[in-house]
Amino acid sequence: MTEVLDPTKLLFDLHRGTEIAETFSGCLEPEAIAHRVTDGIVEQFDCAFARVWLLEPDRNYLKLVASSGMYTRIDGRFAKVPMGAYKVGKIAQNRVSFLSNHLADEPWVGDRDWAITNNIRGFAGYPLEIKGRVVGVLAAFSHQAMPPEFLEFLRMLCTIAAIAIDSAFKHQQEKQSWQSMSQHQDTAQGSLSDRLAHILNSNRLTLVGTERVLSLTTDYVFLRAAEILNQIGGAYCRLIYSDISISLEAIVAKTKTKIADPHTWLRSLFGELFLIVSSLGGVINIHPTELQIAIAIPFAKESNPLSERELEMMQLLTQGLRDRDIAQQLIISESTVKFHINNILSKLKARTRFQALHLAMVNGWI
Repeated sequence: MTEVLDPTKLLFDLHRGTEIAETFSGCLEPEAIAHRVTDGIVEQFDCAFARVWLLEPDRNYLKLVASSGMYTRIDGRFAKVPMGAYKVGKIAQNRVSFLSNHLADEPWVGDRDWAITNNIRGFAGYPLEIKGRVVGVLAAFSHQAMPPEFLEFLRMLCTIAAIAIDSAFKHQQEKQSWQSMSQHQDTAQGSLSDRLAHILNSNRLTLVGTERVLSLTTDYVFLRAAEILNQIGGAYCRLIYSDISISLEAIVAKTKTKIADPHTWLRSLFGELFLIVSSLGGVINIHPTELQIAIAIPFAKESNPLSERELEMMQLLTQGLRDRDIAQQLIISESTVKFHINNILSKLKARTRFQALHLAMVNGWI
């Protein structure tokens, strides 16, 4: 028979769950989010211990990244669990939660004496899932039977944590990409035309106008375009610096096979650059019938709309600090922190903190 939820207790549990979620609001480190989740479950609900495994990039193994309560080490027997192995691996593989209030009686438990000796009775394992894609697994162990209200709370918390962890992973990937591009820019010798000539071969590039310093993103667009052109057999190009913009015009030299629809073919090749160029206020024009393409980006760059205090907030957010930590560091109230962050989102027309950080980093404001 299905247990009836106590509305009052459920509301109380959900409120405590909100407090846990607030501890990792704005955090950009997946492991830090996981730690705050497990700490919160143990502290707020008196669980024996709680753990979070995150799926590794190869998606073949789950790595234990956070453990709170009775066990805090993350380098033991279950530090790395193959997908589909043990109960944790099966929860991740099948995307199915598992609940039990009689852990010692479960046939899959490898050491029943351990459960009995330590009086571990309740177990709840949930996949950290977002849009059908698993990013990890949360497991909680308790000395008492887990009430249905607690299980409902865990379901809610897992959804919020999965979204936060997935966003943090994406931010890390973007940050690594930006750092890689920055290192490339720092170590690259010569101007943009020199680097393009190196990719295209010097006899295929003509420079028109006087070169000037460009943003990291603009540099990336033209270097990537040259790589694509080189991959399809090379092209005759003109790099043009005007008073208001920079453009790259290219005529594909030759192709191994006849292209029936040049416009569609070129659009598919350069598809990855359309969004970036558009975000820079530029445009990509493709000739309707010939193998010709032109990429133009204006020099004008948006001025930084953020105040010094707002930039300070953004710097602290990149460190994974939560609102409470920022308030303590700047000696202001949490409500003041939220006020400034809302102003930042409004000024940048961003829907989330992660989007605001992305815009600030792309424009070089932080």
